Amino acid sequence: MQDSTIVTTKTATIVLAATILGSSMAFLDGTVVNLALPALQRDYKVDISVVQWVVEAYALTLASLLLVGGSLGDRYGRKRVYICGILLFAVSSVACGLAQSPHWLIVARTIQGAGAALLVPGSLALITAAFPESERGRAIGTWSGFSAITAAVGPVAGGWLIEHFSWRWVFLLNLPLAAIVVILCSSVPEARDEGAKGRLDWPGAAFTTIGLVGITYALIEWPSMNSHAILAAVAVGGVMALAAFSFIEQRAESPMVPFGLFRSRNFTGANLLTFLVYAPLGALLFFFPLDLIQIQHYSATKAGAAFSPFVLIMLVLSRWAGRLVERYGARLPLTIGPFITTGGYVAFALAPQDGHYWKSFLPAVLVTSLGMAITVAPLTTTVMNAVPESHAGVASGINNAVSRLASLIAVAAFGAILVMIFTHTLDQRLAQLSLPSAEAAQILAGRLQLAAVKTSSPEAARAIAESFVEAYRAVIWIGACSVFTGTVAGWLFIKPTSR
Repeated sequence: MQDSTIVTTKTATIVLAATILGSSMAFLDGTVVNLALPALQRDYKVDISVVQWVVEAYALTLASLLLVGGSLGDRYGRKRVYICGILLFAVSSVACGLAQSPHWLIVARTIQGAGAALLVPGSLALITAAFPESERGRAIGTWSGFSAITAAVGPVAGGWLIEHFSWRWVFLLNLPLAAIVVILCSSVPEARDEGAKGRLDWPGAAFTTIGLVGITYALIEWPSMNSHAILAAVAVGGVMALAAFSFIEQRAESPMVPFGLFRSRNFTGANLLTFLVYAPLGALLFFFPLDLIQIQHYSATKAGAAFSPFVLIMLVLSRWAGRLVERYGARLPLTIGPFITTGGYVAFALAPQDGHYWKSFLPAVLVTSLGMAITVAPLTTTVMNAVPESHAGVASGINNAVSRLASLIAVAAFGAILVMIFTHTLDQRLAQLSLPSAEAAQILAGRLQLAAVKTSSPEAARAIAESFVEAYRAVIWIGACSVFTGTVAGWLFIKPTSR
């Protein structure tokens, strides 16, 4: 049973403000850091796999520990754990900003992901505790929409800092947000699940982490390593660790993932839909800035602004979308939203690569934005309403873990596909050119840098750009298929609601 703290209107507003700003810190690192990847690749002169790890190290610990973060909040106080997450995130952000090598940065990003795992599930759990079910949909819609304010301003400001100063300032942007959140949380009442008992499921967390690390490592390193047998063994080990996690959870005294929650058809369907929709979004957010900066030659500021319509539309429509579940049930918006989003990915795949944003990329951004706006708030509301309030932290952790896991797997898997298509296409195109042997050898040696590989030959530069675009479009088409599958899942799994 959850504690029965009476939440006033003023306190509820403070809860919304604190959760919006705190969760925005984690959201920003899913967009702003991607803008810094070309600069990181240029400064450190590294292959694409290294900058993938800058993203994946954060996503790994976030996806692995989100469920622990939700359970910690339920047991020891959601406010307390939320503040701990904010502080850990801020300290690790400073370490990222001061990183002197790629390995230092990757380690700091790993710690940053652990901080995010504490604060992300706490945001929705605090909202669930502060608002009754009748008002929860609008509150979550408001949280989704206003989180988009910082998500809209952040990439533009981050791109400007990258362009005029350094990528290091991208991480230091988190510090003022963290200070404001800690001050706001002093007025937020504590909330916990008084019925929580037993030990935390650390074995489950360990096997989850081992499994995800094994699979992600194999996918990222597959294009660059000659010994695929070793990587295949690592991937199989990862799969076996996840299978062991499932076995452990069904017998644990206090499981990290209560499998009983999946008896709810809406809960299962919503999490399946979350994976199918967020996987291609994670890949798009990773590869789209690379295309804009390295192929279209956008500045970091313009690349940051290119996706701003997405978050602005989310801001405008999320509160309205949060009420769709109350009016029409969850099935209709969770079918229509992914279907519209599929059209957005098709538009991205077909967009002319001519550098003209308004007629090539903007229509794709707008259609994708509309579809995701219709999807996100109803999806989150469906997950939270499908379980008892006492399991709010666990349900939030599971759903957030699924979304982060989707992005984690997508960046690794789509990245491996993109690298293989790029290298194969580049080999074919270079074979048709009469390049000096030294020039060709230099390009082949650096081809794992993708579009960042340097050459003095205009013909070779054109071949590199065309090869990247072909590979980029291939992974976007795969993303469109994933979202369309989500459309089917929304219709088949989410229960229709009769008025």
